[in-house]
Amino acid sequence: MDAMSRPPHTAAPADDEPDDSELESELEDSAGLPPPEPDEPALPASVARGVEVIKAHLKHAPMGPGVYRMLAADGEVLYVGKARSIAKRIASYTREAGHVNRIARMISLTASMMFVSTATETEALLLEANYIKQMKPRFNVLLRDDKSFPYILLTRDHASPQLTKHRGARNRKGDYFGPFASVWAVNRTLNALQRAFLLRSCTDSFYENRTRPCLLHQIKRCSGPCTGEVSHEAYDELVNEARDFLSGKSRAVRDRLAQDMNAAAETLEFETAARLRDRIAALSAIQGSQGINPRTVEEADVFAVVEDAGQFAIEVFFFRTYQNWGNRTYFPRADRTLSVGEVLDAFLAQFYEDKPAPRCVLLSHEIENRAVLEDALSARAGRKVDVAVPKRGERRELVEHAEKNARESLGRKLADSSAQAKLLAALGTAFGIERPLRRVEIYDNSHIMGTNAVGAMVVAGVGGFMKNHYRTFNIKNADLTPGDDYGMMREVLGRRFARLVKEEAEPAPAQRDEFPSRPDLILIDGGKGQFEAARQALAELGVQGVAIAGIAKGPDRDAGRETFFMEGRESFKLPPRDPALYFVQRLRDEAHRFAIGAHRARRKKEFVKSPLDDIPGIGPARKRALLQAFGTAKAISRATLADLEKTPGVNAATAKVVYDYFKG
Repeated sequence: MDAMSRPPHTAAPADDEPDDSELESELEDSAGLPPPEPDEPALPASVARGVEVIKAHLKHAPMGPGVYRMLAADGEVLYVGKARSIAKRIASYTREAGHVNRIARMISLTASMMFVSTATETEALLLEANYIKQMKPRFNVLLRDDKSFPYILLTRDHASPQLTKHRGARNRKGDYFGPFASVWAVNRTLNALQRAFLLRSCTDSFYENRTRPCLLHQIKRCSGPCTGEVSHEAYDELVNEARDFLSGKSRAVRDRLAQDMNAAAETLEFETAARLRDRIAALSAIQGSQGINPRTVEEADVFAVVEDAGQFAIEVFFFRTYQNWGNRTYFPRADRTLSVGEVLDAFLAQFYEDKPAPRCVLLSHEIENRAVLEDALSARAGRKVDVAVPKRGERRELVEHAEKNARESLGRKLADSSAQAKLLAALGTAFGIERPLRRVEIYDNSHIMGTNAVGAMVVAGVGGFMKNHYRTFNIKNADLTPGDDYGMMREVLGRRFARLVKEEAEPAPAQRDEFPSRPDLILIDGGKGQFEAARQALAELGVQGVAIAGIAKGPDRDAGRETFFMEGRESFKLPPRDPALYFVQRLRDEAHRFAIGAHRARRKKEFVKSPLDDIPGIGPARKRALLQAFGTAKAISRATLADLEKTPGVNAATAKVVYDYFKG
């Protein structure tokens, strides 16, 4: 059985299929369950109700492999698990006592269950990971950062292949190299590869429209195939060298370049020798910047998990073609009663749910689902994938290196959280707020003479800036006078808290220990007028218990001389060296940065907006076809129906729609 599906400290059923008498026996007594934890005991009545629900569903539970979901009364998915036998697994939940508090709470909240049968346990593992990512159940281990990784793509769909960065689905024909841990790592490597192999990075449309070499050719970052500065044969040779280097044949490539450099020097072709020297130096820079590079491990992902103070960190290193392509740290959401092996087990299936697996996966701890995970990754990859916990040799050194990085990352996170908690406490003291501050929201507006006005909300908590809670508000009120900052603030606060009031009025599941949705303090980047506008917006909605503070910039906008406005007290300043003042400045600057970024993005979108965007049925492809045929939207508006119908890729019906839009 698996740690992801079976909550910890519960008895694992036997592997053989049970008959009815065995199930009845399990209902009466689930052996092996430890006594409940002394702190935070679950209510017996609520647990008993949950057990009765599970018993009722047990009668109809499949005997084979599959995935089960435990649901609350409001339909919220509490937990997703997999099992070789669903009936045997859920039978382990049917005791009213003997569960740790986490499992007892989960049982007490269970109002119904759902089952999905699968052909094999491997399929169940993949389906479970998919469900967990989609539904984010509160009692599962959750991978909170599941962004796709960037790759380097060497295309194969053009006469002059392009070397570029790629993220997302692999729809384009070519060779993909990676993954890289960050965009920064990809950009750094691409810059060095351009110097080393002089391959083009421009788009195909840019390439086709060149009449003279671009700047990259001038600074020796491209060989200039677009204008014939290099022959197709010579360019193909550069492409093959780049492919060999990225495929792990770096030593052979460097040896060939060194031989060519020496040969050029012997024939007194010193300019050619200098160019080859620079290319060799670029290759050395790539390998030198990658840190630890294995000698015997060609392709592997290395995972190491550590735990401290009830929090977990998982470090992932990517090794491809004997080279280190970077690392990333994850901080999964997991109950502190889980072991590090159980957290790693749950993490891996979610991690590879939408990512290709290498030939080897190295782990710091043994996991219960190792064989099932190995089968699942092998089936998806179409080749053997080895999942191992190395004990010695270079593989073990790689795991220990990852474990060291994980421990350091977790230490920094805990230190940052501790410092952030102290700053929040200092902020509460400075503003006279007695309760602990868990959520602080900062608001700012950005516009140019009232155009493209945007409101921004930045959120901070004990974990620092909570960027997944940031929000932007496009100002919609047409009655506002352009540049009316007070009216904009009333609209932003009104929309934000109208939604919060609506959410709080709806029936909610039992309170979970998560980041709250209601702020304890609101900071307004503005003076007394902005403060009054914010206070009025909350008063109209009947919102109480939320402190509001306005921040007026000091004379000449000097940092450190800000004046603060709060209800029930005179305006005041904080001491120049007060840590709370520095913290407020950081919060305000982050809101200002975010608001300006949102405004610029909206302004850019408006700048490139075309009348064609408003025509129903005109998508990117037809818009591109029309612009290529006529040049500008103004020329399209003047075209006759017959001319529009002649446009490649535009049928008669679409041409009529476009014609009617401009002539109607």
